[in-house]
Amino acid sequence: MFKTFSTAAVALCFMAVPAQADELKDALADDMPELMELYRDLHANPELSFEEVETAAKMAARFRALGFDVTEQVGKTGVVGVMKNGDGPTVMLRADMDALPLVEKTGLTFASTKRATPASGVETGVMHACGHDTHMAGLIGAAQLLAERKDQWSGTLVLIAQPAEELGEGAVAMLEDGLFTRFPKPDYVVGFHDAAGTPAGVVGYAPGFALANVDSVDITVRGVGGHGARPHTAKDPIVLASSIVMKLQTLASREIAAQDPVVVTVGSFQSGFKHNIISDEAKLQLTVRSYSDDTRKQLLDGIARIARGEAIASGLPEDLMPLVTVADNYTPATYNDPELSNRLAAVFKGRFGDERVFEAPAVMGGEDFGQFRRASPEDTQSLIFWVGGTPMDEYLAAQEDGTVLPSLHSPFWAPDAEKVIATGAEALATSALDLMPVSGS
Repeated sequence: MFKTFSTAAVALCFMAVPAQADELKDALADDMPELMELYRDLHANPELSFEEVETAAKMAARFRALGFDVTEQVGKTGVVGVMKNGDGPTVMLRADMDALPLVEKTGLTFASTKRATPASGVETGVMHACGHDTHMAGLIGAAQLLAERKDQWSGTLVLIAQPAEELGEGAVAMLEDGLFTRFPKPDYVVGFHDAAGTPAGVVGYAPGFALANVDSVDITVRGVGGHGARPHTAKDPIVLASSIVMKLQTLASREIAAQDPVVVTVGSFQSGFKHNIISDEAKLQLTVRSYSDDTRKQLLDGIARIARGEAIASGLPEDLMPLVTVADNYTPATYNDPELSNRLAAVFKGRFGDERVFEAPAVMGGEDFGQFRRASPEDTQSLIFWVGGTPMDEYLAAQEDGTVLPSLHSPFWAPDAEKVIATGAEALATSALDLMPVSGS
C-alpha cells in the first residue's frame, strides 16, 4: 500500500524496543489474550452500517467496566465514553464498528457466517473485511492501559465507537447528535486503520492530506431513440455518453495541475436492451476523488460543463441536456495536522524504533474520520495513522514470487490481528499519554 520493505528491513522492524517501553508493553502483553478473544467475537459477529446494535452494546459494556461515563445511541448506534482525570486537554480516540456486505472466504475458524440484507435489498454475507474489528479491539486495549495509568496523564479522555464508516455517514451522524456539544470537545482526535500490503505491525503516517474527497456522480444522458438500421433518424445517447466518458479524462490530464492528484473513474455505463434498437437514454456512474475543496469544486463543475458541452456538440435541444447529479453524502478528505502528525510520529519512533515507522503517501481512498477536524478546524487537530496488517510470511513470500496479496474489502482479507491490535493499542495509548502530560512532567 505504501512502499516495499526489504527482507532485512522487515527483520529490523521487530528488534527489541527501547527499555522505557517495557512496562507498557508487558501490561499490554498480559491483556492480549482477552483482546484477541474480543477480536474473534467481533469478527464472527459483524453488523452492517447503522445496524451495529450488538457490537455497540459490547463496546459500551467494555467502556463502563473501565470506569468511563458511557452514552449509547449517539448518531443512531454510536457509543461515547468519557473519563475526566484532572485539568488538561481533551483527547478523543476513535474506532469504527461497521462491517461490509460480503461473504467471507478467509477460512478462519471464527469466520463470519452472518447474513443480512443491505440497502440494495439483496441478502448477502456480512464480514469485517476492512479490519474494523481490529480497530475496536485496539481501542479497548488502549483504554485499558490508560485507565490503569491515571497517575501518568491529566485531562479528559473521550472514547468513541463510531457507526457507518463504510457509508461515510457515521461521523456526521454523531456530530449532528451533539458529539462536540453534549460531550467534551476534543483538542485532539486520534485513530488508526489497518493497512493491507504492509508488514504487520509497521506504522505509517501522512502529514497533511491523507485520504481523499470521495464523490459519487450520476449522469443521465438523454437522446432520441430509433431503429439501429436508421441511426440518422435518432440521437444516439451511447455515442454521446462515450464522448463524455473520453472527454472527462481531460479533467485530470489537461485541467488540474499535475502536482494535484485527482481521479475521475466511470464505474458504470448502462444503455439499451437489444442489438437493433437505439436507446433514448444512457446512464453513467462516476467516482470522483480529490483532496482540496477547491479542486473538488473544479472537478464537479468540469463534469457538468463537459456533459452539457458534448450534448450541445451532438445537436441535442435544451430540453434533452444531460442530467448531472452529485450525491449529497460525499466523504470529505481527511487532513492530518502536520504539527500533530510529526509530534506523534516522533513518539511512535521512540516507542517502536525508526525502522518500524515511516511517512506514507496520501491515498485516494476515503474515510469519514476527516469530519471530526472539519467540524472545528480552529480548535481540533487530528491524526489517523496506519498499522500494517499483512502477515509476515505472506508479505515475504509475495516479495519473492510477486503474489498479489488480498486488499482491504477483499473476502480473503485476514490480517495478522494480534500484531495490528497490539501495535494500534500501544500507539493510541502512547499518543494520549504524550498529549495529556501530568503538570510539570
